Amino acid sequence: MRSRLLGVVLALIVLVLVGLGVPLGRGVAAAEQQEMFLDRLTDTSRFASLAQRPLIDDKPDLLRPELERYDELYDIGVAVVARDAPTVAMVASRNDLALGDAGVQDLVSKALAGRLPVAPPLFMPWSDAVVVLAEPVLVDGEVRGAVITFSPTSKTRFEVLAWWGLLLAASLLVLALAVLLALPVVRWTLRPVQALDDATGKLLAAVVSGRPVPPVGAESGPPELRQLSRSFDQMAANVSDVLAAQRAFVADASHQLRNPLTALKLRLSNLEGHVDAEAEVHQVEALSETDRLNRILDELLAMARAESSSVDPVPVDVDKSVAARLSAWSAAAAAKEVHLVLDGERVGMALVPPRGVETILDALLDNALKFTAEGTLIVVDARKSDGVIRLSVADHGPGLQPDELERATDRFWRSPAHQNVPGSGLGLSIVRLVVERVDGNVRLESPEDGGLKVVIELPAA
Repeated sequence: MRSRLLGVVLALIVLVLVGLGVPLGRGVAAAEQQEMFLDRLTDTSRFASLAQRPLIDDKPDLLRPELERYDELYDIGVAVVARDAPTVAMVASRNDLALGDAGVQDLVSKALAGRLPVAPPLFMPWSDAVVVLAEPVLVDGEVRGAVITFSPTSKTRFEVLAWWGLLLAASLLVLALAVLLALPVVRWTLRPVQALDDATGKLLAAVVSGRPVPPVGAESGPPELRQLSRSFDQMAANVSDVLAAQRAFVADASHQLRNPLTALKLRLSNLEGHVDAEAEVHQVEALSETDRLNRILDELLAMARAESSSVDPVPVDVDKSVAARLSAWSAAAAAKEVHLVLDGERVGMALVPPRGVETILDALLDNALKFTAEGTLIVVDARKSDGVIRLSVADHGPGLQPDELERATDRFWRSPAHQNVPGSGLGLSIVRLVVERVDGNVRLESPEDGGLKVVIELPAA
């Protein structure tokens, strides 16, 4: 348990670190990218200013030495395009710039429309991204062209990766410190639990042997667990007293009940041949009753010693159960002039509690007959798909409002519109309990033609 509790503590710490580290890592990446964007924006604006005069004089080649020198120093491609030919560079620092790319064309179109560059989307260190900025070249407020810069991001991505490595190292250091601090806290917390575990193991042996139960006596640990230890000691003493009283009762009942019954049976047996022929039948029946009382006594004593246990789900033939329940309910349906109709397909076996399908159908058919109108149909449908068996019962009654469908399976809940109809409000809640025992599902729907449709989903066996 110590390792599980320590795992829970560490999982919480990891969640906190992730919750803090991920936003912080994204923030660092965004800050580095913003710094790069501002730097490239400054250079792009500078080239836009330098391009004004060459564009006015129609001598763009004057910019070529400046662009090529900038590309040589910083490995950043620069191109200048004219307003009339945005896909063709008037002058560029290199010939392989992707001016024909759709994304670049979109940025150029925006720049030629007079829009200033905006920060690109956040990119991660593993993405081989290129930051493209396009800024309009304005002459007397008129757009004459655009300057486009193609900036590699390897340096920025490396810096982001370095920051992330530093954050990861810091997180691992915090996690290691947390482990060192959590270990003694976990030991201190679980000390009463360990004492309770040891006492529980001794409790059974002590109770079975009839010896006094040794107390836990935990003196360390959280106050709540120390109180739990004291409550356990009190409970163990009560259990010991109750079991001792039960043993005494069982022994006394066995002695006090068996002996009179044995004597009574002997006396009745001794009467054989000494009773009239007319009374002999009564003497035989009395002997039979003493045997029955002995069997009942044995069963009662066995039940007193046995532990109650829930019944596990079993495979049930759904087709057979559906046919049987429709046959059983056909008389009640005919009396109300309602037709029971079976639709769907053969679905085979489902995993449900014993008589679970019968219980479900009885509750659903009872509800349907209560609320459906005379001369209409009640349709029972059975389908199977993807290992799930779906049973549905649809009627043509008043149905439920959309906000009432979710509450219909609550215990004792009834729609205000149905208060004059006899019932307890437990039918659908019983269906839900039966279905939930096998991790099934209950769904209520309002069909387009009115009424109510209840869909039951059961696991196929």
